[in-house]
Amino acid sequence: MKVRVLFFSLLQDLTGEVEIAVDLPATATIADLLDILFQRWPKLQDWDQSLLLAVDQNYVKRHESLHEGAEIALMPPVQGG
Repeated sequence: MKVRVLFFSLLQDLTGEVEIAVDLPATATIADLLDILFQRWPKLQDWDQSLLLAVDQNYVKRHESLHEGAEIALMPPVQGG
């Protein structure tokens, strides 16, 4: 299946991407996707414990299953000022 991954804020700087398409097995989860992204951008893993994750604009946990055409957002923690 193909999914869209969106990077926000400083994660765009870290990856050099705003959006990418990723091909995954039909049974893939958020955790599976993160493994692929961490392999491509090892520095992204530094944010592993604080990433905010959403699928189709709903916050999710790592065990969440993905579906064809899903939009996955990766966001750093929200900061106020």
